[in-house]
Amino acid sequence: MLKSPAMKRPVLFVPLLFAALLSAQTVSEVEITNEAHHHLVLENEYVRVFQVEAPPHQATLMHRHRHDYIWVSIGNADVSNEVEGKSPVELKFKDGETRFTAGNFAHIGRNLADSPFRNVTIELLQDDKFRDSPAKWDEDRGLHVLNAGTQEILFAKDNARATEIELQPGGVIPTHHHKGPHLIVAVTDLDLRSDIEGRGPTPSQLKAGDVRWVPGNYTHTLTNIGRQPAKFVTVEFP
Repeated sequence: MLKSPAMKRPVLFVPLLFAALLSAQTVSEVEITNEAHHHLVLENEYVRVFQVEAPPHQATLMHRHRHDYIWVSIGNADVSNEVEGKSPVELKFKDGETRFTAGNFAHIGRNLADSPFRNVTIELLQDDKFRDSPAKWDEDRGLHVLNAGTQEILFAKDNARATEIELQPGGVIPTHHHKGPHLIVAVTDLDLRSDIEGRGPTPSQLKAGDVRWVPGNYTHTLTNIGRQPAKFVTVEFP
């Protein structure tokens, strides 16, 4: 008995359907530098810094983090962290929240909120060298009360120390010395004045989410000369 063409279709359709399903489950991976929501803004021997922004209810591509990194949330966030080979995890962060994450994984970041998801991602390029032999800081955690402000050392990882600073208008960080370089990440808009020994006052203005690399070997005081509270994070190197 001859089979009609209609009777043969299921035999052909099943492998095609299986191939389509398999393809849908395979997510291609890109390097972080090729992920469109990650914008490289600074790179040197210590760090590679990205400003990250995902519109409401949009997601990044699957991208790989090859280095340990520190990230600072710019604004509140509600995201799904979808690490390759693991179940998605919903995470909520406060404005200015700063975390350390060990690298060597790939993931998708999915914005679950009605507002843009923004952060500053700071790759620590010397992580292999210092992961097992960290630098010895005089302090690796601690809270200091300032003149109209606070300075909280959050953690020290891979030869880098992260500190959160909040200054009310007129607030001052008293005289201190920077032996090594550091990165400034503005959580709010900043209007600061640095009074450097031997150089005089230097104004500095940054918008929330901006970054600035500052070489070391100088002594100064830092004052919030703006009309609003100033909040920023520093990542220091010895």
